[in-house]
Amino acid sequence: MQVTVTFRHMDSSEPLRKYALEKSERLAKYLFEPIDIHWTLSVEKIRHIADATASANGVAIKAQCDTQDMYSAIDMVIDKLEKQVRKHKEKVKDHKPHGAESAKEALGAQAAVQVGARPRIVKKENRFIKPMSVEEAAMQMGVVDNDFLVFTDSATSHINVIYRTKDGEYGLIEAQMK
Repeated sequence: MQVTVTFRHMDSSEPLRKYALEKSERLAKYLFEPIDIHWTLSVEKIRHIADATASANGVAIKAQCDTQDMYSAIDMVIDKLEKQVRKHKEKVKDHKPHGAESAKEALGAQAAVQVGARPRIVKKENRFIKPMSVEEAAMQMGVVDNDFLVFTDSATSHINVIYRTKDGEYGLIEAQMK
């Protein structure tokens, strides 16, 4: 298990680093090696923010929490991560492969284009696009709290977006080059 701890807007603290490392060990019983966990600990005025990303075996799970105490923020984040990892492990254990056509029907491709005022970009994230099948992407969506996931379809090598609809189902956008 490889664990990294980054401090932002605060001094590096060896006790906090050790505490995050100790708490990260709780995830080892649910994930297969190699496991990478990256902690980002930061302070904004009185808010102590703990953010952690755990990735193993092609699955990336993220959790964030803010409190007035960094140790309790780490505890809350590890609880969230453990809950998500347990949920993922159960899904993998109960997973039965289905036909590709039924998966495409379940994920029917729909995209809505909105015309109007020019929106402001208030947040930017860099993400790695991993190759995976549509079924794997749907399984990953069940684990993470995001409303969408960008991935490369391992069968066609096209960039796809899977998203959660309002009724809890999934939609799929298949991008194709002209």
